Amino acid sequence: MDKLDETSLDLIFREARTVSRWQDREVSRETLEALWDLVRMGPTSANCSPMRVTFVVSDAAKARLEPFLMSANVEQTMAAPVVSILAYDTKFYEHLPRLFMEEAVSWFTSSAKLAQETAFRNATLQGAYFILGARALGLDCGPMSGFDGGGVDKEFFDGTSFKSNFLVNLGYGDRTGLDPRAYRFAFDEACEIV
Repeated sequence: MDKLDETSLDLIFREARTVSRWQDREVSRETLEALWDLVRMGPTSANCSPMRVTFVVSDAAKARLEPFLMSANVEQTMAAPVVSILAYDTKFYEHLPRLFMEEAVSWFTSSAKLAQETAFRNATLQGAYFILGARALGLDCGPMSGFDGGGVDKEFFDGTSFKSNFLVNLGYGDRTGLDPRAYRFAFDEACEIV
């Protein structure tokens, strides 16, 4: 398999930044669909694919979300062209006959703890794919966890088996005035080879 060129690595990792200010540019439905087409290809255990995404775009939908945001996150979130609620389906296993195999359903119906851990872990993994996929498509991201998950769940997912995980603001960032990138651990500070 070939590797990405340096420009692509810069786009996705080295030059990508978390932004909180946005250009007044719409993100098209086609771009959101292209993002999903990338994200859905990332691996999850038993192909369980528990992440669900609600793209909050309209002013009315943003008004429903606003009361559940931490005050420090309101301005940047309301200004973002798209607010993505990344959730996980706690009953993801109901789809395993189509996604993996029928026999796998009992792995999770026999253990609520395993089902919860699997849903959360794999949806979080898919959330990382989501951020990288958005960057690969030229979008900027503002991921955050500063919100009332219970409130968001009641407002957007009431009567479903979905639970919110985290939010990702999407759009074309205004990078003027960004602080220098914060320190990241070097290999020897965070890794060991045994």
